[in-house]
Amino acid sequence: MPGQDLRESLEGALAERGCDAGFVIAGLGSLATTRLRFAGAAEPSTIEGPVEILTLAGTLSGGGAHLHMSVADANGHVVGGHVARGCIVRTTAEVLIVLLPEWTFGRNPDPATGYPELVVQPKR
Repeated sequence: MPGQDLRESLEGALAERGCDAGFVIAGLGSLATTRLRFAGAAEPSTIEGPVEILTLAGTLSGGGAHLHMSVADANGHVVGGHVARGCIVRTTAEVLIVLLPEWTFGRNPDPATGYPELVVQPKR
């Protein structure tokens, strides 16, 4: 819906259904403001103005989303990265989500990289 934060809406959709695990398998639409963290960057970058969502995929969990997206501007320039809060829907966002109600997704630090890595477990 126009004006909504894409990431917050997807996290909310999971919570509304009482689910702890899900996948975004595809997404398209348009954004008025885009916030992406590019590879190796500490903070997200902001792109103001209309862009088209070309790809959107990732995981949804009770602890938050891990989403990656590519977008194109009016000149066809494409960028992609990690979806941050603040991606504001311009006209529409059509997102396909697969819910896994029998599972839970968590994150544990990887000793080799220090990054939190996905842990998939059956719901107890």
